[in-house]
Amino acid sequence: MKILLTGANGYIGMRLLPKLLEMGHQLVCAVRDEKRLSVDENTRSNIEVVEIDFLEDPTNQEVPSDIDAAYYLIHSMTSSVTDFDEKEAQAAKNFNTLLAKTQCEQVIYLSGIVNDKELSKHLSSRKNVEDILYQGSFQLTVLRAGIIVGSGSSSFEIIRDLCEKLPVMITPKWVLTKTQPIAIRDVIQFLTQVLGNKNTYNQSFDIGGPDVLTYKDMLHGYAKVRGFKNWIFTVPVMTPKLSSYWLYFVTSTSYKLATNLVDSMKMEVVAKDNQLQQMLGIETHTYEEAIDMAFKKIEQNLVISSWKDSIASGQIKKDLENYIQVPKYGVLQDKKSLPITNEKKVLKNIWSIGGETGWYYGNWLWKIRGFLDKLVGGPGLRRGRTHPDKIFPGDALDFWRVLLADKKRKRLLLFAEMKTPGEAWLEFKIEDGVLYQTATFRPKGLLGRLYWYSVLPFHLFIFGNMIKNIAKS
Repeated sequence: MKILLTGANGYIGMRLLPKLLEMGHQLVCAVRDEKRLSVDENTRSNIEVVEIDFLEDPTNQEVPSDIDAAYYLIHSMTSSVTDFDEKEAQAAKNFNTLLAKTQCEQVIYLSGIVNDKELSKHLSSRKNVEDILYQGSFQLTVLRAGIIVGSGSSSFEIIRDLCEKLPVMITPKWVLTKTQPIAIRDVIQFLTQVLGNKNTYNQSFDIGGPDVLTYKDMLHGYAKVRGFKNWIFTVPVMTPKLSSYWLYFVTSTSYKLATNLVDSMKMEVVAKDNQLQQMLGIETHTYEEAIDMAFKKIEQNLVISSWKDSIASGQIKKDLENYIQVPKYGVLQDKKSLPITNEKKVLKNIWSIGGETGWYYGNWLWKIRGFLDKLVGGPGLRRGRTHPDKIFPGDALDFWRVLLADKKRKRLLLFAEMKTPGEAWLEFKIEDGVLYQTATFRPKGLLGRLYWYSVLPFHLFIFGNMIKNIAKS
């Protein structure tokens, strides 16, 4: 079967892609920027990639006309607090227009459980998208999932941050709201097994795990799996805005996502029935099993995707090409170079930078810079990195975004997403047995220049020692 996979480089899309290939399907991956599709060369050789922005005019874009089915995995919740619902509606309408030119028989849409009369803006938008997709020229299958738990999922990472950092928590009353979490492994099973199943055409199904829990239960359940205790006390006075700031500063989430999540956490999200589970014969995993499986993936460095690699998790615009050419004029630079003897080892050091490895010198200073960045609305160091030694263009790397990661040319180029009065690049490359490290800053006005010169004393010993430690073999 020839399948169009939208959102192919998103959290769900990256998990679904290898499974569909394993099942023998022919894949057309729709992404906004082909360079951001984080797959190895072998996988890329087995798929077709098309660049489509579903927020743009569909008359200037197209998908292969001979697709048999499509997955709709597009959402904008992390990109905006105010108008993400309008963006999601427009994307769905444009998707319908594009699909009308094809022979597509079935579209599978992953949505969220909507069982309250008064829906949050997030869930109301998901329901609106569902209604729009039902107007398409295809048969629609809607899977309404509860909170998805898996390595790299936003829900798992938030729970992990809260429990690991705060053994005692003073929490808002929404932690008593009931929800029905589901393991990412089970979500992928549902998504693949409804494919081509005519009994699911033009129907919407709720999917969830076997446990109905409050958020408080989920926090306690996480601690139990990890082998420690935590204490949670609820207070009725924390406003949604305060709750959003609380999540933003304590966890790895962005403020936009925190705001939309808090809005949704006030609503009970429980599956109405398990009709589809019975129809397909799927045995779902408990919440604690889902946590345990997530940690096994983390411990084995097998995390395929993370919500933090989304472009919307940072400050950069969607087109990486706008930033990949480092400016030469009107900039301030810190250039350093060192001869090296073991290129392979040094290249490995470069590809391991950030996250748990750190920045090779003055990590406590980097942490202070990250904390200050978060205070003014930047990403800080909250995102880390998805894999300890693999990097793809578009990946988040602490408060940097990867623009270029070319091991053959021995070059790594990062763009700063921290809040600064200017634009900053950090480049590492190896040429003719020499390691080059260049920090480039394009200031915005006088404030930008004052900023550069105020941090210059730190650059002198931070960047100087960083290149020395990277060059060690």
